[in-house]
Amino acid sequence: MTETIKPPPNTKELASDRTTFVSTFGAVYEHSPWVAETVWDDIGPSRTVELEKLKEAMRRTVDATSEAQKLDLIRQHPDLADPAAKAGQLSDMSNREQMGAGLTDTSDQEFRRFADLNTAYKRKFGFPFVIAVRGMDRHQILAAFELRLANDIDQEMKTALDQIHRIASFRLADIFAE
Repeated sequence: MTETIKPPPNTKELASDRTTFVSTFGAVYEHSPWVAETVWDDIGPSRTVELEKLKEAMRRTVDATSEAQKLDLIRQHPDLADPAAKAGQLSDMSNREQMGAGLTDTSDQEFRRFADLNTAYKRKFGFPFVIAVRGMDRHQILAAFELRLANDIDQEMKTALDQIHRIASFRLADIFAE
């Protein structure tokens, strides 16, 4: 009798071709499949990968890019509690994340507050407010929004990228758990 050997926990069998790899991991960084493409080019076909090693490879890929490409990555993220979120028109992952934080169930007053903060934030920084909403409710998110508006551009760009990496970490964990 042949035994099927399962990979250890937090390890995933990788696709043996680039297209499938990018299809599986391309949405981890919002509308930025180039991250998965670059990681594939760096690691090439491999049988398995550990969750932590893939997280780190993706993070290194983003951190090694130009400031312009990092800014573009930040700008790929949707506004929070945006009409597109209420209509379910975001990426599948963003829809689930915003729904989980209650951002699709805002009152009219909360919706206007988010809209005002989104406008003020983008006017000040030139990119959308990004926060890993998992485990947060809309009141915590609004409080973080207001605090971060006091940051300077360098501090906020670093914070936005850290939050993007956190979002990616959650998304990778979800993929590995499937």
